[in-house]
Amino acid sequence: MPLPFTPRNLLAQPLRLPRLRPYAPGPGDPRIFAFNTEREEVVRRVVKRVLQRYEANAAIERILSDAAYEEIRRLEKQKDTESRESLGSWRRLHRRLGQLSRSQKTAKLENLSHEAAQDIAGNFDPRVYELSRRLVPRLLTGVMHPARLVAEVRSSRSALDDLVEVQGDIHALRRLQRCGTLIYAPTHSSNLDSIVLGYALERSGLSPVVYGAGKNLFTNPMISFFMHNLGAYRVDRRIRSQLYKEVLKTYACVMIERGYHSLFFPGGTRSRSGMIEKKLKLGLLGAGVEAFARNQTAGDLPSGNRRVFVIPTTINYALVLEAETLIGDWLSESGKSRYIIEDDEFSRFERWIAFVRKLLSTRMGCVVRFGRPCDPFGNPVDLDGQSVAPSGQTVDPASYVWRGGQPTVDAKRDQAYTRQLGEFLALRLAQESVILPTHLVAHVLFRDLMRSTAGMDLFGRIRLRDEIRVPRAAFVSDVGTTRDRLLALEREGAVHVHDSLRQAPEEIVQQALRAWDGYHQRLAAHVEGSSVVAADPRLLLYYQNRLVPFAERLEDLDGKSGPAAREIQALGNAG
Repeated sequence: MPLPFTPRNLLAQPLRLPRLRPYAPGPGDPRIFAFNTEREEVVRRVVKRVLQRYEANAAIERILSDAAYEEIRRLEKQKDTESRESLGSWRRLHRRLGQLSRSQKTAKLENLSHEAAQDIAGNFDPRVYELSRRLVPRLLTGVMHPARLVAEVRSSRSALDDLVEVQGDIHALRRLQRCGTLIYAPTHSSNLDSIVLGYALERSGLSPVVYGAGKNLFTNPMISFFMHNLGAYRVDRRIRSQLYKEVLKTYACVMIERGYHSLFFPGGTRSRSGMIEKKLKLGLLGAGVEAFARNQTAGDLPSGNRRVFVIPTTINYALVLEAETLIGDWLSESGKSRYIIEDDEFSRFERWIAFVRKLLSTRMGCVVRFGRPCDPFGNPVDLDGQSVAPSGQTVDPASYVWRGGQPTVDAKRDQAYTRQLGEFLALRLAQESVILPTHLVAHVLFRDLMRSTAGMDLFGRIRLRDEIRVPRAAFVSDVGTTRDRLLALEREGAVHVHDSLRQAPEEIVQQALRAWDGYHQRLAAHVEGSSVVAADPRLLLYYQNRLVPFAERLEDLDGKSGPAAREIQALGNAG
């Protein structure tokens, strides 16, 4: 007997591909629509390149030894079905490695690389893309508000359209995706990010992308169904071996070379603190630099001379689904060693329902902002994809990878370029951030908390639940003056301010308080009598951390908040 359709048991329903007509990619379709016809060739090329990289006998033995050692360590800790099935073979390889001939080591490396590439490689079904594009936003809204389900399905516009705002020069991106390969490099706050960004791309008339997703996310039947069929490739963050990392980076590189627009989260994992990422993971980002260099060496091949463009992108939420778990993880410092959180709010569908209902009721959602595109070396590009030097002169990016009159692939050189690109992106992500009412109100209240607890450390402060009270009139005035300084920073090009912050300070405060009311397990702040109360300093810390890079420039004119502002900005050194 089928389960009744309710939000709680929706994930228990078996998800199968609907009976849709077979799809044959046409000449005007996005490049990714043809991916399944090339998937095996992509895997073959990845394996071939990995073998070439470790073709020397000593290098093969070293990479195999590292793989065996790391997998034995991992599987011994897991003690699960995978461990029982695989641990013995890895132990045998580790014991017998020195006895294998060169050809046997090469064959083993090829087999392991092929297994890893097959496990990583994604899939794309244009039928599922069309289904998700037309129906999923409306069905999701219908789940949150069952009475609106019929109206949502019939409507040409979903209520979710009002929750995802897209900013930036979309026209430029549409032009650039026709003459090059786009790499979106966004901030990462939530496991919803890839879904939100995919929705923003589709709504803006931009091509879907391939992207890496943690393998743990594929255990969620609903999310797994769509990710598996819409370009996501699996990233198993439990595997630490150099061989796996090499296969993963090579896969990303080959996909860019072949013209598949891509998404990399340069922060690696979600920002536990809520801060804008400063220390970026450069591994996958370096695939863009290498792919550009390899395309330049391709000569008359289809990929030859194809440009690569990097798009600094920020995803800015008024509410973050997993905020409580993430800030708790950061404060406990387990975020330094724990890459996967198995039991956060993203894994509980009822929290999704509460989250989206709250966004719909408050009309506050998410802003996706696409910054100005640049080439892999940090030079901004114009509408025709031409790189522009600081002097205003156009520059040929191919000149960065030429040596002795010929384009070359040079790992050490490209690593230097990748570090340079990472530094550039860190600056641009801060500049492209969009500040929302919850960020501003949390910042002002947390600054007041720090100012009134001078000398206390951060961990003492976050225990002061419901203890710090600020006169409401003074607080609203402080929000107004801090907002005005934000607007001044916006005029300087340092940050972006959402239109919801251009209203009266009292309404800004009310909007933030309404957003927090009824979603998180605890209120971040609330009004009691004539005071605003810092109810949960942990949540205030999380939301205000979006403003950490600007804290000192937002302090009040009389200097009273100076020490607190400096303490807040110093949090960025640990973020």
